[in-house]
Amino acid sequence: MKPVGKYIIIKTITEEVKTSSGLLLSQSDVDDFRYRKGYVVKPGTDVTVIKKEDLIYYDKNAGHTMMIDNNTYTIIQERDVVIVL
Repeated sequence: MKPVGKYIIIKTITEEVKTSSGLLLSQSDVDDFRYRKGYVVKPGTDVTVIKKEDLIYYDKNAGHTMMIDNNTYTIIQERDVVIVL
């Protein structure tokens, strides 16, 4: 699989989120957050800053989900990435 242009294939990370007091947030509360976390599986041919296996935060409304080889991936554009860790 090879994304073209400014597209990035990512694997979304679902994680438990705790408040500062130690309470676990429900999935519906987590869904209210503006950004999601994911690992870069493969950057597109024109992506220069983001590399394979980078941990990123991206806009939750960005992109679309695809099944490739029985695995679920999210396809976003480089402009939707907010933070690279």
